[in-house]
Amino acid sequence: MRYVMVQLPKQPVPSSPAPPAVPTSADVARLAGVSRATVSYVLNNTRAVRISEPTRRRVHEAAEELGYVPHAAARSLRAGHSRMVLMPAPNVPVGALYSQFLNELQWALSRLDYTVVQYGSIGLQGDEAARAWAELRPVAVLVPGAGLGPQGVHVLKRSGARAVLTLGPERVEGAHTLLLDHDGVGHSAGAHLLARGRRGVGVVLPLEDGLALYSRPRLEGVRRALRGTGAVVTELPLAYEEESAARLAARWRSLGLDAVFAYNDEYAMLLMRALQDEGVDVPGETAVVGADDLMLGRLLRPRLSTVHIELPSGRELAELVDRVVRDPGGVPEVHRVLGARIVHRESS
Repeated sequence: MRYVMVQLPKQPVPSSPAPPAVPTSADVARLAGVSRATVSYVLNNTRAVRISEPTRRRVHEAAEELGYVPHAAARSLRAGHSRMVLMPAPNVPVGALYSQFLNELQWALSRLDYTVVQYGSIGLQGDEAARAWAELRPVAVLVPGAGLGPQGVHVLKRSGARAVLTLGPERVEGAHTLLLDHDGVGHSAGAHLLARGRRGVGVVLPLEDGLALYSRPRLEGVRRALRGTGAVVTELPLAYEEESAARLAARWRSLGLDAVFAYNDEYAMLLMRALQDEGVDVPGETAVVGADDLMLGRLLRPRLSTVHIELPSGRELAELVDRVVRDPGGVPEVHRVLGARIVHRESS
């Protein structure tokens, strides 16, 4: 077999086009026919300077045409601090109620001219996470759950964070704290079941990582409501899986329970469906109570009894952040939140 060597002609490497010049505020000013200072006042929403609406419109139109956006770092240098509010993403499963609260809070902060950044800190905890957050130089940090300690608060403040707030079951030294009263959620459920004549009460403890921080205080709240009454509390570990719920339902009658507080509405719906599939009558044999008061619970049959939880207003929390940013030298405040009340429906 003969082989023929063929030399392929070299193709010229196309030259990359030069990147377009980054538009500046001077370009916007020329196109809009105004000064650079006016551009800065308009695009930074400076309230102290009165600028006519037609001028504002011309500046915004010029910026949009040129593709110009203000430089956040430069603006931070001029102001002495950034407008970034950093919110570490929760490292535990969050339900619809908490997601709605976060959306409301982010909207309220944006109305106050803050930029909200969610930080995915999986694998980072405590002071290590605080150092990672500090690298971004936020003006405020809102930390959900637990894990941040006094040293982490110190690191954040030394990096320029004027406001450090935590949302969790415990106070953190040096930070403004919103104490979430999960014990009260469990107490409301336990008191309701006791009043309905139930004496064998199961309490679901989710097996998902991180949720013990919330489920354990809710369990203690149920115990507190039933203490000294002769009622018995049984812990019920449960994964958020149909198979796990089916296994629990299969041995339900052997547990001697006539009621269950299922941590929240999602676990309650999961377990109630499994109990009904096993032929357990709800509420005849077993009363079921959830928490969060989700709309879906009202669509079930029987309709789900639940604990309605009052989370702090996103607007009020945003105003607290803004106040602390403006006056960072104040004494850290502690606010007790998470009001709870029972909503009695057919499942109990």
